[in-house]
Amino acid sequence: MTTHGFGLTAEGPFDFAASLRFVEDWPATSALPSDGRTLRFAYCAEADWLPIGVSVTGAPGGVAVTTTRAAGPAIRREVARILSLDVDGAGFAKIGEADPVLGDLQRRRPGLRPVCFWSPWEAACWAVIVQRSSMLIASRIKQRIAERYGATVGVDGRACTAFPPPMTLADAGGLGLPAQKEEWVRGLARAALDGVLTTEHLRSLAPEEALAELRALPGVGPFSAGLILIRGAGAPDAFPGDEPRLFAILREAYGLPEDAPPSAYRRLAEAWRPYRSWASFAFRASTYGVMDD
Repeated sequence: MTTHGFGLTAEGPFDFAASLRFVEDWPATSALPSDGRTLRFAYCAEADWLPIGVSVTGAPGGVAVTTTRAAGPAIRREVARILSLDVDGAGFAKIGEADPVLGDLQRRRPGLRPVCFWSPWEAACWAVIVQRSSMLIASRIKQRIAERYGATVGVDGRACTAFPPPMTLADAGGLGLPAQKEEWVRGLARAALDGVLTTEHLRSLAPEEALAELRALPGVGPFSAGLILIRGAGAPDAFPGDEPRLFAILREAYGLPEDAPPSAYRRLAEAWRPYRSWASFAFRASTYGVMDD
């Protein structure tokens, strides 16, 4: 099979090994084939909704990427977004200097950047599937949907299954989900096809506007909206308005009272601008093992 290669350069600190460890530890992606050196995955590119296989390895100053089909500028932007290499991260370390709690996380894993879902569409589907379910069970359901409706792509001789594109699930049934969730997935598929649930659209809006627009989509609440914007579209400076799990992590890290209101967390996050998403990710990632020494 013909492959196509290109490189992506990081602006500011970046450690691909830390990104790979996160992928291996996070329940939603821990089943991906990995040899500890290469990130391999398949997805339906937002640029054209056709399947593509991707292989990423570390390289001096960034990463080396090979794809199973020609990668034009749009595909390169997508891969960069997935690894948060589309953002200049040079200023993130300075925020850690001013915030010793965040700074401690940065020192323990220098160069760790958010690892995003392959697309906002896939992030939205995950947000629906995982509701009232464990991440492990949700991951299995999502994989079964991919195996039934998606395409299998060979990446470095390994089979990777791409989650199906929105046009495939817009009218699909039998996803193995409760009826309400299946209806939500079909509604999200229509939103993606209408251009609403896309990186370009969501990142063209102010974070607060994007979160409000996402909350208007079927099955999307405050937590899901933050997940889609931050880990789907890769918006670097957004802070979810209501995420109990993140709030619990921050409460313990900063010694906040148990009854601290959401506004207390928002005030705390103001010091992280313009990297509120990155800082939030660093705290969440600390619970998945990637921060362990």
